[in-house]
Amino acid sequence: MSIKYIRFIGLLALVFTAARGAYAQQTDTLKITFKEAEKAFLDKNLDLLASKYNVDASKALVQQAKLWDNPVISTDQNITDANKKFFDHSNGGGQVFVQISQLIKTAGKRGKQIQIANDGVNIQQAQFNDLLRNLHFNLLMDFAQIANLIDQRKVYQTEIASATNLVKATQKSYEVGNNSLKDVIRLKALLFGLENDLVEIDRQINELQAELKTLLVANETQFIAPQITFNNVDTTLDAAGLALQAKASRGDYLANRYLLDQNNHNLALQKALAVPDVTIGSAFDQHSSYANNYVGLQISLPLPLFNRNQGNIKNAKLVAQSQEYTVQSSEVQLKNDVYSAVNQYRLSQQLLSKDQTDFANKYDQLYRSMQKSFQMKQVNLQEFIDFFDSYRETKLKILQQQLNLQKAIADLNFAVGTTVINPL
Repeated sequence: MSIKYIRFIGLLALVFTAARGAYAQQTDTLKITFKEAEKAFLDKNLDLLASKYNVDASKALVQQAKLWDNPVISTDQNITDANKKFFDHSNGGGQVFVQISQLIKTAGKRGKQIQIANDGVNIQQAQFNDLLRNLHFNLLMDFAQIANLIDQRKVYQTEIASATNLVKATQKSYEVGNNSLKDVIRLKALLFGLENDLVEIDRQINELQAELKTLLVANETQFIAPQITFNNVDTTLDAAGLALQAKASRGDYLANRYLLDQNNHNLALQKALAVPDVTIGSAFDQHSSYANNYVGLQISLPLPLFNRNQGNIKNAKLVAQSQEYTVQSSEVQLKNDVYSAVNQYRLSQQLLSKDQTDFANKYDQLYRSMQKSFQMKQVNLQEFIDFFDSYRETKLKILQQQLNLQKAIADLNFAVGTTVINPL
């Protein structure tokens, strides 16, 4: 049974080794800093390019709102007469009626329509900025997570290399009777667990690579290797000031504010629509009036006896009142986001101190020393495996703290709507 177990472990090890080999075959590697990734993102991202067209489209509506109504011309002429001639107007005969009229909008309707169109441009621009804010956050997080997973991968590769050498040495020692089968199986199980975890890391990297390549519109065959220089800078943050800054920067909040402006302007327009517009024109009549070649002035306007636009005015008023509460709710959410992000950044910054970095470096030295001690049989297998697990767990926790700080920076910039702290 024990021999079969050893063979089973060995077979699985070959499978995981093949998986690692497939990962390593990606030779087309793009090493890129976050600033370079950010530039490529702004230049190439298809969602951003599509959203820009919405802004330009809304600007065209402003141009349309500025246009005057076209004048209207109409005519009435005789087709035939008693002489059976078509369109006979010779010698001053026949009937000709020509009318031209122009609609004159009153109560500033045209200016109000232009203002509503301008509000639409502001809304589209704010929505574009909010899309940029969200995609930029995704870019930073994918970038940081991939870099972190690659560092985790290095920890596992170091331990796998050590465990592989120990398995080989212990196997030879077992074959000559200096080690027990239990030690061999225990080390192979340890190696199997490490390789299994490494495959899971590779799976996560693969998923994040797909997201990052989509954001950057990168070649699907490339492997993007983020280049991050980790530096924990002590930064003092003013939460109240950042909340005010967020009100001027965040696209989601500004979109709600601009929508409220548009609703209020629409209410003003609906009230103006209750005021009748005036149509002014002139008419020429050749024969059918009391005098030949009659020229007259025409003025017309509807009498607001029944329809004074009451329903639309009430609707616009209620929509504007509803939007006021939406803006207030958005402001409360904004402040909470900023204060929470500031507190989270402070906590993450405190956890990752210089002492911890120095401790990690010394732990690496201790790891190498522990390997030698085990090979010289100064520590037993159980003590070595306990340290082995402790070393990996500690290194991964330090990497997780670094990722937490990077996420706290991303959350802070996302909450304020602009770059408060440059990404690491």
